[in-house]
Amino acid sequence: MRHFPDGKYGRQVLRFHAAPYRPPLRSFAVLVFAWMDAKVLVCDIAGRGWCVPSGRVEPDESSFEAVRRETLEEAGALLADAQYFGCYEMRDRREVRWADCYAANVEGLTEIGLQEESRGRQFVTMEELPEVYHVWNELTRLVFERSREVAERAFEWRGSD
Repeated sequence: MRHFPDGKYGRQVLRFHAAPYRPPLRSFAVLVFAWMDAKVLVCDIAGRGWCVPSGRVEPDESSFEAVRRETLEEAGALLADAQYFGCYEMRDRREVRWADCYAANVEGLTEIGLQEESRGRQFVTMEELPEVYHVWNELTRLVFERSREVAERAFEWRGSD
């Protein structure tokens, strides 16, 4: 099993737990690592900059449903092969929150659903990510690599039918 170092986001300490680990509490948010060939989808989100589609899980939906909704709203992307591959544990003093991470392949593109939130989308390579992504560190790099592996396996499995 690959070791993921701790990371930081503002005052929060981030720890990534790879699947099959599931958070002990309901996740409050999701992150979607959506791939098309060797490029990953990122959105220009107000207040953050370029990042993967992400957002809160609504009270009446599952993490999986939030993945599809957030990706459509922020990126106008339709997904195939969405698969849970781990979660972030985010600690800020005594508070602990969880965010599920999904890898997927992009099946198609439409209009961006929430243009007041997302100012655009682009596909970038792993080599371009450090220059573009809003928070880049060793943890971020390893999570992106893991997401790519999961998306590639799902695509290969679908193609073998």
